[in-house]
Amino acid sequence: MTGAGVRRETRPSVPAAARSGPAAGRSDGAAGVPVGEAAAQDVEQVLSRLAATPAGLTGVEAERRLVAGGPNAVRTHQVRALAVLGRQLRSALLLLLLAAALVSFFFGERTDAVVIGVILLLSVVLGFANEYRAERAAQALHSRVRHTAVVLRDGHEQEVDVTRLVPGDVVRLVLGQIVPADIRLLECTGLQCDESVLTGESAPVAKSLPRVGEGAALAELSGCALMGTVVHAGSGTGTVVATGGRAAFGRIALGLGERQPETAFQVGLRRFSVLLLQVAAVLTTGIFVVNTVLHRPLLEALLFSLAIAVGITPQLLPAVVSTSLAAGSRRLAARDVLVKRLVCIEDLGDLDVLVTDKTGTLTEGRITFESALDPAGTARDEVLLLGLLATEGDLDGDHLGDNPLDTALWQAPGADRLTAGHHRLAALPFDHERRLSSALVRRPDGSSLLVAKGAPEAVLARCQDTPATAAPVLDELFAAGDRVVAVAARPAGELRTVTGTDETGLRLAGFLVFRDPPKQDAAESLRRLAGLGITVKICTGDNPVVAEKVCADLGLPAGATLTGRDVGALDDEQLAEAAAGATVFARVSPEDKARVVRALRGSGRSVGFLGDGVNDALALHAADIGISVDSATDVAKDAADAVLLKKDLGVLAEGVAEGRRIFANTIKYVLMGTSSNFGNMFSAAGASLALSFLPMLPSQILLNNLLYDTGQLTIPTDRVDEEQLRAPAHWDISFIRRFMLWFGPASSLFDFLTFWVMLGVFHADAVLFRSGWFVESLATQTLVIFAIRTRRIPFLRSRPSIPLLVASLGVVAVGVALPFSPAAGALGFTPLPPAFFLALAGMVATYLVLIEGVKRWFFARPATTAAALPAPRRRRRAHRIHRRASRFSHPGPLT
Repeated sequence: MTGAGVRRETRPSVPAAARSGPAAGRSDGAAGVPVGEAAAQDVEQVLSRLAATPAGLTGVEAERRLVAGGPNAVRTHQVRALAVLGRQLRSALLLLLLAAALVSFFFGERTDAVVIGVILLLSVVLGFANEYRAERAAQALHSRVRHTAVVLRDGHEQEVDVTRLVPGDVVRLVLGQIVPADIRLLECTGLQCDESVLTGESAPVAKSLPRVGEGAALAELSGCALMGTVVHAGSGTGTVVATGGRAAFGRIALGLGERQPETAFQVGLRRFSVLLLQVAAVLTTGIFVVNTVLHRPLLEALLFSLAIAVGITPQLLPAVVSTSLAAGSRRLAARDVLVKRLVCIEDLGDLDVLVTDKTGTLTEGRITFESALDPAGTARDEVLLLGLLATEGDLDGDHLGDNPLDTALWQAPGADRLTAGHHRLAALPFDHERRLSSALVRRPDGSSLLVAKGAPEAVLARCQDTPATAAPVLDELFAAGDRVVAVAARPAGELRTVTGTDETGLRLAGFLVFRDPPKQDAAESLRRLAGLGITVKICTGDNPVVAEKVCADLGLPAGATLTGRDVGALDDEQLAEAAAGATVFARVSPEDKARVVRALRGSGRSVGFLGDGVNDALALHAADIGISVDSATDVAKDAADAVLLKKDLGVLAEGVAEGRRIFANTIKYVLMGTSSNFGNMFSAAGASLALSFLPMLPSQILLNNLLYDTGQLTIPTDRVDEEQLRAPAHWDISFIRRFMLWFGPASSLFDFLTFWVMLGVFHADAVLFRSGWFVESLATQTLVIFAIRTRRIPFLRSRPSIPLLVASLGVVAVGVALPFSPAAGALGFTPLPPAFFLALAGMVATYLVLIEGVKRWFFARPATTAAALPAPRRRRRAHRIHRRASRFSHPGPLT
C-alpha cells in the first residue's frame, strides 16, 4: 500500500427528498437493502430506499427498526433446556438399557424394571441439572464482553452495542475495527479493508464511493464495507444497509452451521471415551456369552451385561467436567478473566510460554507526553507543532481519538494554541507496514507543508542530511526507557494528495518524547508466572533498547534480543532455535509476531499470545490460546480465546492456575472412576463365572454407580496440591490405561476377598451376598478418592475439600443404610449381620493402605509422569469466518 494514493472522499450532495426522512410509498427501512444492490446505486438512492439521512436516525426510529428487523446477530446464545436434555439422552447404552428395562417390564420383571427406570431417570436429571448450570454460566460470560460501534443518532455520535445496529444507522469506521454490518460508504479517507474472510484475497482492498455495475462479485463492491471484514487502513463513515443473517457475511456464517472446533481438552475426553467403549465392549460381550452358555435367562443376562457396560462408564463425567468448568468460569470472572467457551479454561492451564506486548502489561499503559526536542536535544515548540499537525482527526475537532500517543500529544500545554490557523488538506494514515503517518497542511502564511511522524527508524530512512547530533540524542532517550516518535517535514509544493512515494526528501525536525513507566506490580506478576512454569517473552513494535530497559527494571531474566530484521533473515527452523533463547522481539511486524508464535509452537511448547491491537490479530490466531483485553480493538478481541477485563499479568496468572486446577480435578475423577469401575466390573465378570446366581442385580449395579458418581460431583471443589500447578499437564490415554490396569485389579482383590467372606464365613445366599458386596464395593470405590486425589500422604499432607469429604462419607453412609431401609426389599437387599461391618472396616482400611503402597510404587517408576505427558500438540482451528461469526451473536458476541 506504500504507493497508494490517499484522499478524502465525501458523498455527493443529497436531495432534500432524501434528507426529509420516511415518506409515503417507500420502505420503512427496517428490512435494509442487499449489499450488492446498494453498491450498484448512488448514495442518495440507497438513503432513499432506507428512509434514512446522512445525519443518521433518531433513537426512537432505531428502536422501532430493531423491533421490526431483529438484532444484528448471526446466531443466539440463549440456553435451550431441551437441547441440553437431548444431549443427556444421546447415550446409546442408556437408551439400550431403557429399552431392555421396558421389555423386562412387559415380561413380568416389573419391580426390577421400575427400579432401573428410576435410577436412569435420576442419572439423566442429575446430568441435565449440572450441564444446564454450566450453559447458564457460559451465557453469563457472553453478556460480560461487548462489541460496540460509534453511530450517529439524534444528531450526535454515541456508542451502541453492535447487536443493536439497524439499517439506516450511520456508522464510523476506524483502523482495527471489524465492520459490524454491511455498509454503503458515505465518506472515506484512505480506507482499506481486509476482506480475506469473505473473498480469500490476502491483499487489502481500497474503498471508494462511486457505484459499481450490477451483479458485481463481493470482491468488487468497492463502495461498501462488508460485515466481518477488518479496517486495515484509513477511516470512513457509511450507512448500514444489511444486518445479521441478511448481511453477506451472515448468510455464509449461518450456512456453516454451529459446530465449534475441538480443543485439546475435548480431544482428550473423546479419546478417553473411546478407551472406555473398547473395555466395555470386551467385558459386556464376554459376560453375555458366558451367562448365555450357563443357561441363565436371556433377558437377565442381557440386562446384567448392559448394566456392566453402564457401570464401567463414568456416566457423570460430562456433568463433572461441566461443573468444573462452570465453577472455574465463575471464579475466573470474579478475577476479571472471561473465556469465550468454557473448554478454553483448560487451554489456559496448558500454557507454558507467554508472548506478550509491553505496553499496558509490563508498563502502566498511561502514556504521557514529556518533551519535544530538536535533533540536538533542545526543547522546541516547532517540533510539537509539527507532531500535532500529523495527528489523525480534525485539527479543530475533538482530539481524543484511538491513538494513545496522539491523545497524549494533544494534552500538552498550549497544543490548541500552536495549531491555530493551520488547516489539513490531506492525510495518509498510519499503518504497520510504513510505521508512520503523513499530513499535507496549509500554514497561516498560505504555504503548504508535508509533515511525517512515526517510528524513528522509518522517519530517518526518509530524511536527507540528518544532523550528526540526532543519533546520540536518540540513543540516550532509548537508554532511559522513553518512547520516541520522530518528526520530519518538507515544503509540499504543488501537492494536493499524499501518497507513500511523497514521503521522501524530508528534513528531520526532532523527536517527541513520551513516558510509559513500568507497572509497580509487574515484577511480582512475572514471578508468579515463573512459579507456574511459564516463560515470558516480549514482542513489541518499540525500540529493542527500550524493551530491554523495561525487562531489566522488572527483573525479567535476560535473554537474547531479536529485531524484526533478524526474524526476517531466519528460516523457520533457524527461527525456532533462536526464539527459544530470546526474551525480547522488538520492531517486529504483525507477520513477524505470528512467525515467532508458530516457531515456538513448532518446538512443542503450548504458546499463549497477549495482545490488544490490530497488529496482534495474526499472532492471536496463530497461538494455542489467544488472549486479549476488554479495551482491545475489535479485531484483536475477536481473534482471542480469552479476554482480560484488566490488562494485568497477575490476572492472567490467576487464569492459568485456575485452568490447571480444573484439569487436575477432572483427572482425579477419570483416574478414580476408571480404576474403581474397571475393578468392580472385572470382579462382577469373574463372579458371574463362579456363582450360580448373578453377583449383583442390574438395578443394584446402576444404583451403586449413581451413588458413587453423585458423591464425586463435589470433586470440582477439591483442593489441588501446589506441585500440580507448577507445570501444565495434558491428556495421556496410555497413562490412564496403565493406571486402570494397575489399580483396577488391586480393587478386585478386595472384591474377591469379600466374596470369600460372604460365602465362607457368613454362608450367604444370593440376596445377602449381593447386599454385602454392594456395601463393600461402594465403600472402597468411594473412599479411594482420598488416596488417588494426591501424591502426598492423604489428610496429613494434603487435605480434601470439606464438600468432597462430606459427600464421600455421606455416600458410604447411604450405602450402609440401604439394606436396613424400607426400600431394601424392592432393591433386592437384606439386613447385614453386625460382624460383617467389623470385617468391612478391616477390609476398607487394608484396601486403602494397599492402594497407598501401589500409588507410591506406581508414581516412583521412571516411566510414569503426571496425569498426562507434555507433548507437542496442535489445536484445530476452524475457518476464519467461523470464528468471526461468533462476534455478531446475541445477546453477547462470544461463542
